[in-house]
Amino acid sequence: MYPAERHTAILAAARTHPQGVQVQQLSAELGVTPETVRRDLAALERRGLVRRRHGGAVLAPTAPFEPTLSQRTREDAAERRAVALAVVRELPDEGVLLLDSGSMTLEIASVLPARSALVVVTNSLPVAALLGGHPSITVLALPGEVRPVTQAVVGAWTEARLDELHADVAVLGANGVLPGRGAFTTLPEEAAVKERMLAAADRRILAVTAPKFGTASLCRFATLDRFDRIVSDDRLDPRTAERLRADGTDLVLAHPRPRPGHPDPTP
Repeated sequence: MYPAERHTAILAAARTHPQGVQVQQLSAELGVTPETVRRDLAALERRGLVRRRHGGAVLAPTAPFEPTLSQRTREDAAERRAVALAVVRELPDEGVLLLDSGSMTLEIASVLPARSALVVVTNSLPVAALLGGHPSITVLALPGEVRPVTQAVVGAWTEARLDELHADVAVLGANGVLPGRGAFTTLPEEAAVKERMLAAADRRILAVTAPKFGTASLCRFATLDRFDRIVSDDRLDPRTAERLRADGTDLVLAHPRPRPGHPDPTP
């Protein structure tokens, strides 16, 4: 398990147990030595995420955490569905589609039409499982190490296979987007996979709900000019939308509920 994976697991345990987590228990659950756990806790304390105490640590009052995939799929459900439908309208019926891992790409996979004859290459176990039952889509699951939190496949094997591929379209999500800076994700391993997906595709789409704008995560994986189109929802702050378009971004804002005169997502 990577250090960043352990840190995520420790933070999740600390949030589940507000009274605190113990070094010995974490050592057993993570399969590492107590000394490794103590070093992890020290690193998390330096980042302001936990407070160490005798024998363990407690979550810092304002500590952020990486939500699980099941938690993220419950957030912004209507808006995420609208964004997903807008993205699907951009996709060909045939060709090779790269989908990364996350709640947004899982939503996109769920609304691909029955007529679709795409070859979908993904590092998401949930996406692969969902599309495995599609009557006409071919699913290629990338090899690598599975992250327990997001069920994403990452690592050297994943990256090496992507380096050999060519795709017509890549659709990626993000944990945060900052206009003028780029799109972000939580871990270097996931950023590396996203970077290779972008490099492998002729057309690149970023699909994110509006609350992702104005926030950042640990790793930037692309500047926004790497994307041919960004699809979000109509809650996006007008000033942010104006800035993105002024920077040359092809921006589409989807409407979660049809409005008079605007039945479809419009740029």
